[in-house]
Amino acid sequence: MTNDELEIEFQDAVDRVNAYTGRFPADVLLNLYAYYKKATNNYSQPRGKKAIINAFKTNALFQVKDVSQNEAKRLYIDLVNKYFLYGK
Repeated sequence: MTNDELEIEFQDAVDRVNAYTGRFPADVLLNLYAYYKKATNNYSQPRGKKAIINAFKTNALFQVKDVSQNEAKRLYIDLVNKYFLYGK
């Protein structure tokens, strides 16, 4: 898969998540958050209203610190595909 194809597939997965009106389980949300931040090279600190949620987000980011940008995109895509196939 080329980088362009990966980017298109990643953006499609992001669009699916953004269009979904249901609720994701917390563990899925944290993984999506971490993979997305890593895939987009967005290393800004979590800015939620609750300190505990920011701590969980920071931990999720820490867990993907050694994942490459392309690998994070692939993991995000795989998680979205798996969730929409089995999770709902």
